[in-house]
Amino acid sequence: MSQGYRFETLEVGMQATFRKTITEADIVNFAGVSSDFNPIHVDEEFASQTQFKGRIAHGMLSAAYISAVLGMQSPGPGAIYLDQSLSFRGSVRIGDSLLVRVELIDLRPDKNIVTFSTSCLVKGKPVVTGEAVVMVPSQG
Repeated sequence: MSQGYRFETLEVGMQATFRKTITEADIVNFAGVSSDFNPIHVDEEFASQTQFKGRIAHGMLSAAYISAVLGMQSPGPGAIYLDQSLSFRGSVRIGDSLLVRVELIDLRPDKNIVTFSTSCLVKGKPVVTGEAVVMVPSQG
């Protein structure tokens, strides 16, 4: 496991990515953990009658993978989430390959706080966009 970055080693423009193919198990497990059993996510018969013409993954499942990138890669272990804005722009289906990307866009040295642009893409198209504000441990 990565030790993560310390605030002093971060630079504007740094990026990290994560790719995950969404599975049936991901959706079922997320529904169980979140208690969100909206039939648009878990009932194909219901979902086929909606504008989506089939089941879609929870939007917050995609957002959870943003958290995974920030907590495990950049800045990594020790980072504390302070804020996350999210805009849901498209749907994610079972079998889609989700590309999660974060890019450091601002540093606040007075508080060891950084801001990341965050996005999730399917086939190159954004399905979730936003910004994350994270507190990062210092070296000393």
